[in-house]
Amino acid sequence: MNPRDLAGRLRTAALWLLGAFFTLAWLNHFLNPGPYLGMMPAYLPWHRELILASGAAEMAGGLAILVPRLRSAAGWGLIALLVAVFPANLHVALHGWEGVEIPPWVLWARLPVQGLFIGWVWWACIARDATR
Repeated sequence: MNPRDLAGRLRTAALWLLGAFFTLAWLNHFLNPGPYLGMMPAYLPWHRELILASGAAEMAGGLAILVPRLRSAAGWGLIALLVAVFPANLHVALHGWEGVEIPPWVLWARLPVQGLFIGWVWWACIARDATR
């Protein structure tokens, strides 16, 4: 197998994993919003509505990246979503996660994971040749 074929297969696997992750993650926003409410900084309004909106955006993006003509736009949308939720993750690292017992080091370790997800979405959905 040549390197280009291998890269294409890896990108396809990455797309399906991302699609499954984001498509299934949205469900938790609707079925179990409590932990997400415990993450919300006080300065943000409409906590429940923001949680539902972010869940809907995850579902839409997760499905849309599987459609080649929507992939790039969906990728940019998911990157915007990951950037938008970063303040809640930072808030949790700084102040703890209300109602959830997680060691502080884990909360801090989650922050660079956002960057890894952004890189994963960019590579699988936006990078040159990703939409082919």
